[in-house]
Amino acid sequence: MTIRVMLVDDQELLRTGFRMVLQSQGDIEIAAEAGDGAQALEVLAAAEVDVILMDVRMPRMDGVEATSRICLDPDGAPRAGAPRVLILTTFDLDEYAFAALKAGASGFLLKDVPPTELVAAIRAVHAGDAVVAPTTTRRMIDRFADVLPGPQPSAGTPVLARLTDREREVFLLVAQGLSNGEIASRLTLSEATVKTHVGRILAKLDLRDRVQAVVLAYETGLVRAGGPV
Repeated sequence: MTIRVMLVDDQELLRTGFRMVLQSQGDIEIAAEAGDGAQALEVLAAAEVDVILMDVRMPRMDGVEATSRICLDPDGAPRAGAPRVLILTTFDLDEYAFAALKAGASGFLLKDVPPTELVAAIRAVHAGDAVVAPTTTRRMIDRFADVLPGPQPSAGTPVLARLTDREREVFLLVAQGLSNGEIASRLTLSEATVKTHVGRILAKLDLRDRVQAVVLAYETGLVRAGGPV
């Protein structure tokens, strides 16, 4: 299956570099390009795209706003069938990158990412995975806790009510940045069983991936900067 990629960056030289790397892959094609978020939305209206490489800092419309419009419905729910978005950022722990994760992006990459990692990341998000390690996401939450809305524990009750007791246990550990293998060891379960639980949690909470699960856990008060409540 060919993965159709869109490049969104106001620096044409960077788009050229990414294009040269990706066009050498037999399963990836460059379906569209844009120089800012506003142009990306216009192009997407007529282009079939699976994965978007999105810069965050651009004129007219930045990558955060564009990602939100692409990935979320007006009510804030994930948009069915939307392309996956990978954020491109110059600095690790960029607050813009974190805001884009909240807006529905499936992960972020540094602009100097090695070609092999870039290709692997595109394939991963196309397959439904996130490319930001859960521990990195928690570190981002801790770093930018002061610019986020304060967690509201009462808001978490109806959300967690959708989960079984075991799923709540798994959700808490996901929110703390543990991998499936680490969760399996902690709860004395098989890794396959944990993977099944994680899949059910994401489906019940209408989340696209583990990254958004961590963000939700913070926002509902299940975890706070520095650790669980």
